[in-house]
Amino acid sequence: MITSVQNSMIKNIKKLHKKKYREQSNQFLVEGHHLVNEAHLSDFTIDKIILREDVDLPDWVAEEDIVNVTSEVFQTITQTETPQGIAAVVNKFEFALNKPGHVLLLDAIQDPGNLGTMIRTAEAAGFTRVVLGKGTVDPYNDKVLRSTQGSIFYMPILQTDLSDEISKLKANEYEVWAATLEDSVVYHKEEVKSLVALIIGNEGAGISEEIVSQADKNIKIPIYGQTESLNAGIASGILMYYLQTSFAR
Repeated sequence: MITSVQNSMIKNIKKLHKKKYREQSNQFLVEGHHLVNEAHLSDFTIDKIILREDVDLPDWVAEEDIVNVTSEVFQTITQTETPQGIAAVVNKFEFALNKPGHVLLLDAIQDPGNLGTMIRTAEAAGFTRVVLGKGTVDPYNDKVLRSTQGSIFYMPILQTDLSDEISKLKANEYEVWAATLEDSVVYHKEEVKSLVALIIGNEGAGISEEIVSQADKNIKIPIYGQTESLNAGIASGILMYYLQTSFAR
C-alpha cells in the first residue's frame, strides 16, 4: 500500500498528465473501470493498474502489476471530478497502417472533446485510421481519452504532416474531400469512390488554405436553420457515415 504522495512511482505516474512525459515514456494514463477494461481487452499492454484502497480488484485482472494506494494518493493522480478508484498506466501501441478504406484527416483540431468524438465516430463508422495534423490536441490527453469511450484502443492514429500524408494517399488512388464552405458543393451530391480521405478543419478557422488546395473535392453540409455552422465533431460524423454507407450500397 503506497501511502505517500512523495513516492517516486506516484510522481512518475503524475508526470503522465503532461504531453512531454507521455512522449518520453511512450505511455499514457487512463482512469475508470471502462477505459481500464478496454485497455485490457485490446492489443495495448497495461504497465500497471493503480487501485484505491476502498475499491475491489476487478475479476478480469490477471497478470497486470497492481499498485494499491490510499485515497489521498489516488486523488493526486486523478483528473476526474468523481474518480472510480481505478486507473492504469498503458504502453502505447503502433497499429499497422496498411488496411485500405476511408481515412479521416484532422487539421488543427484543438478541442479535446471534439477530437475524442471524432476518433470514436471514425471507429464506429469503419474508417481505417485517423491522421492528426499540426496543431491538433494530443490524442492521449485525459479529456480526449474519456471522449473516445475506449475507441482509442481500436482506431489506428497517425500524427504527421497532413500535406505529406495527402500526397501519399493520392499516390495510392485516394480521392481527397475537404469539408469547407469555400467553393463547395453539398456533400450528398457527390459520388463516393472506394477510397476517400476526408479533411476536417479547425473549429474556428477551418482547413488551412494549403491543405484545401490539395483536395480533389470541396464539400459542405447544408444549413437549414439560422445557425452559421455545425460543431466539428457533429459535422465529421455526418460526413463519415455518408461516405461509409454510400460506398456500402
